[in-house]
Amino acid sequence: MATQTTTIQAPAFSLGSALRTFFAAFGRAMIAAGENSSRMRQVDALRSMSDDELAKLGLKRDDIVRHVFKDLMYV
Repeated sequence: MATQTTTIQAPAFSLGSALRTFFAAFGRAMIAAGENSSRMRQVDALRSMSDDELAKLGLKRDDIVRHVFKDLMYV
């Protein structure tokens, strides 16, 4: 007579691993949301302009972010 034994090992639950996975996904979502915002598209458009084009708008390259976010930042 033959006997057969099957051992099934379930992966151990790790709270640290679950939290790491959650926060990594959350971080990727926040980055994607930030990159797709209209303000970031405006910043990218202004950064792609030459210094002469920015001067015609009354801007310096260092002031682009401050100009785009002026209603949110009090600097």
